[in-house]
Amino acid sequence: MKELPLAEVYRLIEPGPVVLLSTRSAHGRSNVMTMSWHTMVAVAPPTIACVVSSNDLSFFALRQTKECVIAIPDVGLAEKVVKVGNCSGRDTDKFATAWLTPLPAERVSAPLVAECFANLECRVVDTRLVDKYNLFVLEVLKAWVDPGQPKPKTIHHVGNGAFVVDGEVIHFESRMP
Repeated sequence: MKELPLAEVYRLIEPGPVVLLSTRSAHGRSNVMTMSWHTMVAVAPPTIACVVSSNDLSFFALRQTKECVIAIPDVGLAEKVVKVGNCSGRDTDKFATAWLTPLPAERVSAPLVAECFANLECRVVDTRLVDKYNLFVLEVLKAWVDPGQPKPKTIHHVGNGAFVVDGEVIHFESRMP
């Protein structure tokens, strides 16, 4: 074994695919950010915990409106996802810059992302860890999938600009529902 710097531990435990988090501020301005620090915390109702940096414009909109959309992109959107993650919504319309299409959501004011294979309309249900860890707990209110993208491949951030594309599916007998 070789010692790993503690600053690189996150690269081993990354919990899920890179997603886009969209918000709309109370003033009506939409924004989208790239996010990879999130995880499921409950199945019913579907509940997701995510970390949003207090330096991000999305942090303020999420805290203010308590709602967002988590949009899940396919690997074909990887360049756009990176482009969104490499600029600030303070001085850039990231939807326009990345050529992404905002669509109206049904249960929240934040927009869906048309190009993504799934969109999850969410509301913040717990903020107790926001001040300490920037961790928001979200309940999924409505979920959408694009039937035109039946076998999407997600991307997973492993640090320093490197991504892994999900691979082949393997099946084992499960006793869990």
